[in-house]
Amino acid sequence: MARQGTGALLGSGTLGFPPQNLARVVVWEWLNEHGRWRPYSAAVCHHIENVLKEDARGSVVLGQVDVQLAPYVIDLQSMHQFRQDTGTMRPVRRNFYDPSSAPGKGIVWEWENDNSSWTPYDMDICITIQNAYEKQHPWLDLSSLGFCYLIYFSSMSQMNRQTQRRRRLRRRMDLAYPLTMGSIPKSQSWPVGSSTGQPCSCHQCLLVNSTRAASNAILASQRRKLYAGTGTVPVRQSSTFAGATLWPSAGGTAKGEAPRVPAGAFGCSQSTPSTVQLPGLNNLNRPGTQRGAGSSARTTVPPGVPALPVKNLNGTGPVHPALAGMTGILMCAAGLPVCLTRAPKPILHPPPVSKSDIKPVPGVSGICRKTKKKHLKRSKNPEDVVRRYIQKVKTPPDEDCTICMERLVTSSGYEGVLSHRGIKPELVGKLGKCGHMYHLLCLVAMYNNGNKDGSLQCPTCKAIYGEKTGTQPPGKMEFHLIPHSLPGYTDSKTIRIVYDIPTGIQGPEHPNPGKKFTARGFPRHCYLPDNEKGRKVLKLLIVAWDRRLIFTIGTSNTTGESDTVVWNEIHHKTEFGSNLTGHGYPDPNYLDNVLAELLAQGVSEATLKD
Repeated sequence: MARQGTGALLGSGTLGFPPQNLARVVVWEWLNEHGRWRPYSAAVCHHIENVLKEDARGSVVLGQVDVQLAPYVIDLQSMHQFRQDTGTMRPVRRNFYDPSSAPGKGIVWEWENDNSSWTPYDMDICITIQNAYEKQHPWLDLSSLGFCYLIYFSSMSQMNRQTQRRRRLRRRMDLAYPLTMGSIPKSQSWPVGSSTGQPCSCHQCLLVNSTRAASNAILASQRRKLYAGTGTVPVRQSSTFAGATLWPSAGGTAKGEAPRVPAGAFGCSQSTPSTVQLPGLNNLNRPGTQRGAGSSARTTVPPGVPALPVKNLNGTGPVHPALAGMTGILMCAAGLPVCLTRAPKPILHPPPVSKSDIKPVPGVSGICRKTKKKHLKRSKNPEDVVRRYIQKVKTPPDEDCTICMERLVTSSGYEGVLSHRGIKPELVGKLGKCGHMYHLLCLVAMYNNGNKDGSLQCPTCKAIYGEKTGTQPPGKMEFHLIPHSLPGYTDSKTIRIVYDIPTGIQGPEHPNPGKKFTARGFPRHCYLPDNEKGRKVLKLLIVAWDRRLIFTIGTSNTTGESDTVVWNEIHHKTEFGSNLTGHGYPDPNYLDNVLAELLAQGVSEATLKD
């Protein structure tokens, strides 16, 4: 249908909690490694709410409502999601939205990924898109939410403002999310609290998370102070639709008008602009401002004014979602002057190296490792694996089995669901190294949900029994020495690792057996300093590669593409001569951090002595 009106460029931080005496929609969300809260489906949220009513300190088995989530369990007391087959833990939160918003109506907005499947937007973006759709705006600019995309409702498409690439999007009806009444427990509202932690501790993720949260809070505070009682919420003009009339809020200014702002309120602009700017927002989306700042930034920056690097100074696209742009909004909103400069480019690769200069790594045999198309060795049966690592407990204590959450003195919660010859549902075993106790039938169920590689991982303390292996597809790992130094390691040469995995067909251990998987960005180059600890990390990475732990097949958190090769929670440094992306050098803690990550996968120095 034809959509009337003009497009929208929305400010971030507009979502708030409704008054506590009103009904609100409950959306449960989990935190991915890039600091983005991803919503569970409405059916899963209903299931979690039902369990919450019965026991607010219990656990939720997500596989009971969605078979694709069979390995996942949510612990309501710690507000974490636990994956039983890998031991991965992620924070969850219980978020609240207005009943008239998209989740309250059962409306889901999704975009089409490279695999021709559909990926739902984050909930705040979904609500923003639905609001613009209901107001019949022809387009929506998501740059103020940190995404450089334009939404066109007439063609139901999403366009990347930097690459001009278009993707289809769709609006579909689903089950409405559950409603609740009453006060919001502090432990279940955003932020969740100290228990949430950070799934990724690299500089890039920490900076993005803190900057985005702080900028949203300050922007909301500034808007309330500047426009309290006026009934007008100003919006900025999009650079792509220059000259288009911005849509006002209900009861706001007349069409085409803008609120008057004192001349002294402009941040770093040296002349009065033709279109009124918001105080402190620095008008980052205006291409004229970008070009003017970029041409003379190094000569006109006053003393004491920080110079922020931003993207696309000579282009027409917005600077978002560059981290510098978010920092600029934050500083301007706080009343600090900011001048824009050209962004430095990351140095991803070393200078060219001749073949004669490439040498083997001292103390490491060989220069290449390959994984072939062969399945892992399977044990005789799950019962044998479980019995190998446990001791039977004749008189179990009266406490919970943390897998099924039934008492150990009663039968396993998997009774009637899973049956195995020789294992009675009331049998209890104790793991040999850590001493934690579970129903034997629960351990068998956990093993069946995993990689079935003959190893077990304690769901309580994450202790690994046996040799843990992963689901990395076939590929090649090369490693050698190059005569260049990394920042922070000027006295050492550099170890370069090259991973190469081709596209292929998923095996029985993968999410969708028989289906094709993609491998983007290969070959991938990674770097370590050539010192004692760097060579130790290399040796352990070789062990992890042989055990298929470096990569896995899943959904990319950066592109949203499913059935693709992704990193498997062992961080690598892919930036050679700088640290602008957060995945480069100098980083004095990286080697210790990656050793800890390898240890969590069962790869330790003891494996090198075997």
